[in-house]
Amino acid sequence: MTGHRSSFPDRGRAATLAGLVILAAACGGDSGTTPTPPTSGPFVLAPVDSGYDFSIYLTAPPGDPTRVMILERGGRIILRKNGVKQDSAFLNLTSLTNPTTGEYGIYSLAFHPQYATNHRLFVYYAALDGSATLAEFTGDPSGDHASLSSRRTILSQPESTTAVLYGGTIAFGGDGFLYVGLGDGQVGGDPLSRSQDSTSLFGKMLRIDVDHALPYAIPLDNPYVTRPGWRGEIWQLGLRNPWRWSFDRQNGDLYLGDVGEARWEEINYLPAPVVGGNNFGWPTMEGFDCYQPAAGCFTLGLVTPLLEYAHGRSCAVVGGYVYRGSAAPALQGTYFYGDFCGGWIRTLRVVDGYPLEELPEVELPKYRGATDNVVSFGEDANGELYVLTAAGMVYRIAPGS
Repeated sequence: MTGHRSSFPDRGRAATLAGLVILAAACGGDSGTTPTPPTSGPFVLAPVDSGYDFSIYLTAPPGDPTRVMILERGGRIILRKNGVKQDSAFLNLTSLTNPTTGEYGIYSLAFHPQYATNHRLFVYYAALDGSATLAEFTGDPSGDHASLSSRRTILSQPESTTAVLYGGTIAFGGDGFLYVGLGDGQVGGDPLSRSQDSTSLFGKMLRIDVDHALPYAIPLDNPYVTRPGWRGEIWQLGLRNPWRWSFDRQNGDLYLGDVGEARWEEINYLPAPVVGGNNFGWPTMEGFDCYQPAAGCFTLGLVTPLLEYAHGRSCAVVGGYVYRGSAAPALQGTYFYGDFCGGWIRTLRVVDGYPLEELPEVELPKYRGATDNVVSFGEDANGELYVLTAAGMVYRIAPGS
């Protein structure tokens, strides 16, 4: 696959996403703070809500335009119903994660495709012992609450006490299977990184079936399911820290932001129909460059990024979504992504396998006079896109003037 070096200027020094999340923990939400109003441009960040304690993810039940769920890192999942934040949490998982440890919190939520009838939902989080954990919960028929006591662990991957790269996103694909992005755990670019270890789930994207076995089944068409010495759950490998990734809801293309180590951040892309068995190259490569070894690395068969950009003020890519809403028709087909330290939102559009950097970047509104941090993007049931920040702000991407 061909790739593209971004023409954007260098912007700062490297940081791991987990580390940068810790750095921003002091920026917790303030319900009394009013975000700076949006400015004119190709698109604007329209304020939706504030006052969240490190807003980290947003999603919605499939087919339900009246609800969005906003996750706080510490464990609360807050329901906004008909545009109004509800007083009690949809689900409170604060007892399942440990805020006194370096890496903690809930990272993402995925509703089952048949959630409206089976009320099943899945949360990915760091458990009390630090294990990367995927658990299932059950919502009540009202759609306004879920039961903590209904928890059933689907996957628990032990992590070392120094682990920081957990990945972060889970999502259902159009095939009905659940996809889980796991980071490789450790910083430092160990040449023996588990990202290339066929017996390890670290540094991989997993594909599992949560409908036909307990705790899950392995789809028979997974790429390594019959290969000796390989974990059958593995769908893609060679990832460092796939913090935020997404499928294009219209055509199934995969966009994946993989957080870099030393110099480069990257967006990876696989067009639909996406097949498994791709190797994104970590730690052999970071972006388009050799990493281990620093020169002369063997790159045959590795997937190169769609786009890379250099560290500087920027430090950790935050992958987003392709816009498929109706409020901004001119943005149809545009992919949005950001950077935690850079405090900006950028866009691209894939044409014939190449990225076109089509719109000028938009900076986050200032928070108390300082640059806020992009933590995540979110998508509601109608395909409208949102931006969440470490300061507890939620913005909607809206058409500019």
